[in-house]
Amino acid sequence: MADACALEGIDITRSFGGFFALKGVGISVAAGEIRGVIGPNGAGKSTLIDVLSGRAERWTGSVRMFGKDISASSIQQRRRAGLARSFQRTNIFPHLTVIDQLTIAARAAELPNVEEIMAELTLTAMAHKRAAEISYGDQRRLDLALALIGRPKILLLDEPAAGLSIKESLDLAHTLKDLTARWGVTVVLVEHDMDVVFSICGRITVLHLGAVLAEGTPEEIRNVPDVVTAYLGSTT
Repeated sequence: MADACALEGIDITRSFGGFFALKGVGISVAAGEIRGVIGPNGAGKSTLIDVLSGRAERWTGSVRMFGKDISASSIQQRRRAGLARSFQRTNIFPHLTVIDQLTIAARAAELPNVEEIMAELTLTAMAHKRAAEISYGDQRRLDLALALIGRPKILLLDEPAAGLSIKESLDLAHTLKDLTARWGVTVVLVEHDMDVVFSICGRITVLHLGAVLAEGTPEEIRNVPDVVTAYLGSTT
């Protein structure tokens, strides 16, 4: 893993009335790293992804990508700079075929790697099926494929394993780990499935009530008493 910082959020704060979704959150992700972000519902995980990806309004702080301040950059500008994301709910079109969706997404990409992406995510055999006709697990892989078009430098994933079986979740996780390592992609992974997080993430950030509760390697996080009690269950 390279030492250079790929993505940094500095003192990020976002509130709705008197409720703080994020309170002075800082996160620094090294190039080539897979960073897990965990915490209970309402901890601020998806809000953080929204800020980093440019989808949030009315927030304070700053976001830097490879040292450049992108706080004022639009979603499209960030995507062109190499930052992509996926969503909790699949961002696919049910009535379009797999290959048509990827081809449309590739039109704006400098590297229209449709065939490569389908092969990597085992979608080639279903290229001409409509998204509505493939399994939910394959729909999740298609959603990931859409985010990976053009080989982004940074990938923000919001619960990519949601709704998948244990086997499907782990298969997807290890595909992601292998692919991003080979392509040199930096990943920020928001995920409730702790097996996925602890099996592929180099470091983990724990959010609680909009603030950073802990950060460290999987082994370090497993040994933080507050995290174990609140989110991971007893280790005894």
